[in-house]
Amino acid sequence: MASDPQRTQGRAAAAAAAVAVAALPGAPYALRPLLHDVPLSADGSTEDVKINCVDYYDGNLYVGTSASELLHFFRIPPDPNDPASTDAFILATRLSPAEPSGVINGSRPGVQQILLLPRVAKACVLCNWTVTFYSLPELSPVFGGTPVKNCSWIGGVDLNDGRDDRGNDRSPGVTILLSLNRRIQVVRIGDEDARVLRKIDFAGSTLSVRRDSIACVADPRSYSLLDVDRQLKIPLMSISSLDHSQPDGTFGQAQNVASAPDSGLSRSASSATARAPANPQGHSRSTSLGGFISGIRRNDRRGGEAEDSVFQDSDAPPPSRSPAPADKPLPAPPRDSGGFLAAPPPRTATPPVRTTTPSPNPASVFLKPHIVSPTAEEFLIVTGTGPLDPGIGMFVNLDGDPTRPTLEFERYPREIAVDGGSADLSSSLPSLGAREEGYVLASMIKEFDDGLHHGLEIQRFDVNMGENEPQKWWLEVKDDGSKEPVPSTPIGIRSLLQSEEMLFEDVVGRLCQRRFSPFKGQPETPTMSLKSSDSRTALSLQRLSQEKALFDRDPESDDEQLPPGWEAKRNQEGEDFVRRLAKTSSRLAVWAGDNIWWAVRNPLLSQLDSALEMAAAGQNQQSNNPTSLETRRQLLSLLHMIEDREATTELEFMTLGYIKQKTSVMLLTAFLSSPEPPFTDTETLAMEENLVGGDLDARVVLSLIPALRNEIVVNRRGIWIYGGIKNMVESYISSETDGLVIQGVSSLAPNVLQFLRRFLSAWRKKKGFGSIPDEVFRTVDASLLLVLLELDQSTPVGQPGKLGSVRKELYELVDHGVDCFDRAVDLLETYRRLFVLSRLYQNRKMVADVLGTWRRIIDGEEDRGGELGDGEQRVRSYLSNISNQALVQEYGLWLASRDPKLGVQVFTDEKGKAPKFEHTQIVALLREEAPDAVKYYLEHLVFGKGNTAYVNELITYYLDIVITDLETSPASRDNIAASYDTYRALHPPKPTYLRFLADNAPPNDEVWQSRLRLLQLLGGGHDYDAAAIRRRIDDTLSALPSSPSGPVNGVTSINGLATTTTTTTTTPSSQNKSLLVPESIILASRARHHTTALRLLVHRLGDHDTAVSYCIRGGAAALTPAGTTAMTSTGARHHRRDSDSDSDDLPPTWDEQTRLFRALLEEFLVLRDEDERVEQTGALLERFGGWFDVVEVLALVPEGWAVEVVGGFFVAALRRMVGERREAMVERALSGAENLRVGFEFVVKVEGMGGVVWWKLRYLPTLFTCHLLSTVPTSRSME
Repeated sequence: MASDPQRTQGRAAAAAAAVAVAALPGAPYALRPLLHDVPLSADGSTEDVKINCVDYYDGNLYVGTSASELLHFFRIPPDPNDPASTDAFILATRLSPAEPSGVINGSRPGVQQILLLPRVAKACVLCNWTVTFYSLPELSPVFGGTPVKNCSWIGGVDLNDGRDDRGNDRSPGVTILLSLNRRIQVVRIGDEDARVLRKIDFAGSTLSVRRDSIACVADPRSYSLLDVDRQLKIPLMSISSLDHSQPDGTFGQAQNVASAPDSGLSRSASSATARAPANPQGHSRSTSLGGFISGIRRNDRRGGEAEDSVFQDSDAPPPSRSPAPADKPLPAPPRDSGGFLAAPPPRTATPPVRTTTPSPNPASVFLKPHIVSPTAEEFLIVTGTGPLDPGIGMFVNLDGDPTRPTLEFERYPREIAVDGGSADLSSSLPSLGAREEGYVLASMIKEFDDGLHHGLEIQRFDVNMGENEPQKWWLEVKDDGSKEPVPSTPIGIRSLLQSEEMLFEDVVGRLCQRRFSPFKGQPETPTMSLKSSDSRTALSLQRLSQEKALFDRDPESDDEQLPPGWEAKRNQEGEDFVRRLAKTSSRLAVWAGDNIWWAVRNPLLSQLDSALEMAAAGQNQQSNNPTSLETRRQLLSLLHMIEDREATTELEFMTLGYIKQKTSVMLLTAFLSSPEPPFTDTETLAMEENLVGGDLDARVVLSLIPALRNEIVVNRRGIWIYGGIKNMVESYISSETDGLVIQGVSSLAPNVLQFLRRFLSAWRKKKGFGSIPDEVFRTVDASLLLVLLELDQSTPVGQPGKLGSVRKELYELVDHGVDCFDRAVDLLETYRRLFVLSRLYQNRKMVADVLGTWRRIIDGEEDRGGELGDGEQRVRSYLSNISNQALVQEYGLWLASRDPKLGVQVFTDEKGKAPKFEHTQIVALLREEAPDAVKYYLEHLVFGKGNTAYVNELITYYLDIVITDLETSPASRDNIAASYDTYRALHPPKPTYLRFLADNAPPNDEVWQSRLRLLQLLGGGHDYDAAAIRRRIDDTLSALPSSPSGPVNGVTSINGLATTTTTTTTTPSSQNKSLLVPESIILASRARHHTTALRLLVHRLGDHDTAVSYCIRGGAAALTPAGTTAMTSTGARHHRRDSDSDSDDLPPTWDEQTRLFRALLEEFLVLRDEDERVEQTGALLERFGGWFDVVEVLALVPEGWAVEVVGGFFVAALRRMVGERREAMVERALSGAENLRVGFEFVVKVEGMGGVVWWKLRYLPTLFTCHLLSTVPTSRSME
């Protein structure tokens, strides 16, 4: 909104046709032509004739001039079929009201008032202090044409009755007030005559406004409240604060103003009440004044209602409150003998003389009184000190109490009018537009830099500004020829009797939806946009034609065939709709010179749009920079002002949306075209919020950015936006240089890219709104993807998407799906972002494409993001979550060929969703496609599933790996040989060799792991061909290249046992055969060559603990590698071979253990190292002496050994023999005791039976024996 001093910064054109009106941008009112070039004189020779008053009713315009002429114009309405046509007025009558004789031309004011009374179809015209009555609308004289002379003012129609009633339902009459020299006459105007109801002693009144029975009346010096029914007067205040002619005590005191008895009217009963004493301390309009008036009105309300019914009958007698009749008929036509209209005695033909008004002091200032009634309960009166000084407007209610804060006028006004308010019946509000706002329009003269100007000062009266400066607007008129303000022409203003409806065509043009083409030079009916011409995003012409053809087959666009002329029809429907909303009505007339305008309440759209134009135009004048900081601030300030405003009508809703869109587009063009000064974060955020909140089609915003314009998708119906926005955007696009069009998104500044990132992301949240076409989101998704891909190029390769990062947002975009799928694929392929492309495929459940994209990356195709990471592991995990068996097979085999171990996991995953494969099928597929993976799958079957059917094959795989390594790697052969030497060099206690081998195996050495698994299978009790394996090992080791020979122990027989002899040199063949010692031991055990197995354990490995376990557990069971048992499933551990090997799985008997221990003792006795020999032999005999016979041990132990070596064994043996002897003695003693107990029980039994026949005695031994047999278990149970 603009303030008064800003008039010189620019004015918006608001008038139409021949006259333009200058209004400061944002002014709430504009002037629209009503009638121009009014023929003020018949011959056009009189140049100083001016318009005094104007009124309008039912298409008839009445104009009173200073030449004492009344002009009647008839309105011809515009052609309803032609929106561009306007109404026209033709002169119907030029009337000169009757003039009193003797009036000097120089003192004639002309037509002073026009009072239209449509209820009785009459018009009262005050011309040169004389009232004449006419009929409506043709202005024929009535009541015999007899005038009422010496009248200074006419009016006082009750505003609460409604002023624009048509004459269809006429009432018996209308009550008006005539101001004569010394009194006011209350007159009822009827259809046939006019009658005086009463006379009120109120001299010199010049103006009054009435609400019900209370009128606010002004004389040349003061304002008063007048109760016309009770004939009571309460002075309010002086018009000029410099006028001290009125005693202070008279203000606020009720006065009886009923006419004297000789006046033909008597006082009413209430008028006889004694007048309240005046306040000698001064005037005060406090609650006592209001209470006094209110009390009278409350007490006599019922009587007043009774009087209203009598007022409507001009022939009825007055109420019985006075013996004299109150109705005195006005003069009848001259031919009748009736009386004349009551008036003062005849005077000379001069203006009325205010004889009752005291003579003014020389310093007194006379100001024109102004009274208006903004609401049904209020009057607005104006006071001041001088015509060039400020004026003060005061609001009082019908009781005389102040109701609102005062108004301040910069100059004392010439005329005032009110419009709007909570209960104003004469409002010029739009029919479906603005809120109920109240304005005061004051015609005044105002001083500017170039001199004095006449104009209208406009301000609100229904808001409380508090301590803030009230907002005011200044409105002037322009002359048609110069288009410049006419400062010397006074302006008149009046509220007319009837309002007139009118249309804002500029609002229609701005708010109508129009089809918008975002492409520069685009054909009339675009189908789909071309893709970006960026070198990285451009497609071939063939692809473009294919996409166009694809779009033409779009069911959403092509199924509905658009009829011919559909666009024109839609345009017309839109215009008709907006026209219904853009209508307004006005009853305020403004005139200056010979032109008359409507003062029309400016639509909110025009006010705000004018403010936008001023913000841009003002800055252009000052700095020639439309993107200056001040312009930006004004635009943002306007957005902030309307941000929280709630629309109450559909027009206001459209207006606020239009202003938000236009302001946001203006900010955006400034943001794009001028990097300096840069937008702050707050400014950018405000712009973004309004671009999104204003519901402007995102494609329109993108059309302003050439790099993204070709991402726009348009269907056959096109993009429809407000006409005002369309014109502005097309103007911006047309001003671009051709070079901008071929620039890609990489040419955009970083702040523009960030803005687009946020703006497009916010727009995506509107998905699901039915009012937004799908093409919008296809455009938004494609543009956002392009922007994010451009921004993400600065992200380091391989960096994951962190929260809040561009890459994270890019992932979320494709993970949640995009509407422009095909375009997204093209963009991602162009930017070489294959991993992001795979995520896009995942969202669409395109499993094959996901795997295919990952395969491309793993196979080495460029992926600039580098986010895949461990691609093979990702493929393996993904295959577990899909149910397509064919894809699992294809990519599982492909993965197994690249990483056998990982690929096999695809087929062994128990939690996979795909149907399971048969084991034989997988083995066959792996042998064909990924031979290296067969071993790992067999391991799964054997170790994981306990399926021993593949044990022999798996052993072969392991054996191949080990043997191949020995054949090809001398270092491996040396390492194996060194491991034996290293283990033998360890001091006890030491782990078993197999534990030593497992602990020292390299973690990722496939050969070592295969050898451990081989040992596990060989010693695991599985069914395999041990002889074939033995032969293959022997053949392979015999064929190995020779290594440097080394010494080994030679043994001879001593006392039948092998013993150490001399050192000899072994052959290469024998040395190579000793490489796989653990395997040889297990195979020897399987062949029941226990002595050979023990000899290898003792002499080649030096693993004495395993040799002892071998004797106790029996064979290969003691040779399973430590820690590998846990790797074997339950099924594998408990699987048993067939009958020929069942005995191997059972623990050995005592005799077998005895034989094994004896063989082990023999091996210990031939150890090369004598200390080791003594130590191991003594430990064996001491710990496991129970399996040895003392005699045999004495025979085997050399005689030269000290007794301490076998002392422990002998002590244990002697203790064992003593224990056995004592156990035998205890057993015999227990048996004797049991025999005695049984004998005693027998004796007792016999005695209990008593004597028997002799022949039974021969059976006594038999019975005794039976008794023993029956009593022994019984006695044991009793014990």
